Amino acid sequence: MNYRHLGKTGLKVSELCLGAMTFGRENEATEKESFRMMDGFVEAGGNFIDTANVYSTGVSEEIVGRWLSKRQRRDDLVIATKVRFPMGSGPNDLGLSRKHILSSAEASLRRLQTDYLDLYQVHCWDEKTPLEETLSTLNDLVRKGAVRYLGASNFAGWQLQRAIDVSRENGWEGFVCLQPQYNLLCRSTEWELVPLSLREGLGLIPWSPLRGGWLSGKFKRGMTAPPEGSRIELAEKKDWGEKWSAYNNEQTWRTLDALHEVAASVNRPPAQVAINWLLQKPGVTAPIIGARGLQQLENNLASAGWSLSPEQVAKLDAGSETSLPYPYDFIAKLGRR
Repeated sequence: MNYRHLGKTGLKVSELCLGAMTFGRENEATEKESFRMMDGFVEAGGNFIDTANVYSTGVSEEIVGRWLSKRQRRDDLVIATKVRFPMGSGPNDLGLSRKHILSSAEASLRRLQTDYLDLYQVHCWDEKTPLEETLSTLNDLVRKGAVRYLGASNFAGWQLQRAIDVSRENGWEGFVCLQPQYNLLCRSTEWELVPLSLREGLGLIPWSPLRGGWLSGKFKRGMTAPPEGSRIELAEKKDWGEKWSAYNNEQTWRTLDALHEVAASVNRPPAQVAINWLLQKPGVTAPIIGARGLQQLENNLASAGWSLSPEQVAKLDAGSETSLPYPYDFIAKLGRR
């Protein structure tokens, strides 16, 4: 596996990141299977593992921590986690206040059984906490050595730019990466977040590169319901974003038509093609690949080490193109004059 610098930092991470959201989650990866996946990922050359305190309410971090405690060299790995969402029922058990960030960082360190976090990410914007409070607290964590690098996830363009500017104005440690949703079925990330990240030197570590399974190869035009037992079937019951009712439309089927056509032309599974397309996008450091088991992970790991041709990338771009809303459509028209 190749390695890339995370944004404009000197930190090198594997070009695929192992997502730990499935670890300990109901109907997904058991602790034993999670250990097998982390072992297999490292054996394949991976060094970048991403989790969050909220994943299974701390269980994912605990599983990573128990596995991490068995490793001889902690410094060989880049461990990332997040803070923002509720971890209890108390009034201060959520958000990006100084109190919640500090208590959450301590809890994550304890669950992960490590002295420091390589990458600490705010999981989403918090409109109820002053931005200066959040950013100064994150800066303090870096200064005392509990955190090495800072990142953001699920920010709007203006939110990300404001956070970058406030940190810069105050001489605080700034974000070095952004973790957005980005895949063939979510191209809106390209409207503002990608250009902003390129301009500011942030590395992109996209989540859901297969959109919960829609880009896995299991779905084709003409289907009237998700496969029984699939994540998409479960998503409908759980009201997750990738649910069938949200994606059963012409935009999805047109994208999948292009994906299956390109996959057939390169004799690769559609999932590998979808991830490889993302690997070739400007600013992308490492797509985050999640899996229920080792076999699925190994299939996704084979997304790296080869490249789609420019013509194949263009075909996928065209097939997944999204209609631009205002003002992006207005600006695009002016740009063609």
